Amino acid sequence: QVQLVESGGGLVQAGGSLRLSCATSGRAASTYHMGWFRQAPGKERQFVAAVTRDGKSTNYADPREGRFTISRDNAKNTVYLQMNSLKPEDTAVYYCAAQIPQFGASRSRDTDYNYWGQGTQVTVSS
Repeated sequence: QVQLVESGGGLVQAGGSLRLSCATSGRAASTYHMGWFRQAPGKERQFVAAVTRDGKSTNYADPREGRFTISRDNAKNTVYLQMNSLKPEDTAVYYCAAQIPQFGASRSRDTDYNYWGQGTQVTVSS
């Protein structure tokens, strides 16, 4: 089992940047694929980005946009989400999640993740 703790959220003006961190404890982070999701008030939880357990492959909700970058440091058991050029519509609670690798699981589907953090609030003012 693994525990996830997000940090790095806060209030930022439009156009600004934030870096979210997700610290894992328990089993080694390298055991899991990791993802970031977000949920805005009144909306469903939305996939943001994911990275494989070895860090070699990433996928994004909108790869063409290029504003967000997911990365991981398995030596530090930490996953990051660098967010640039933030917009008010990025305002949401951001969640880190861990997925046990298994055949057929999708890294962009929240129901395929096994463990979740408590979330960190990101608010982007206009």
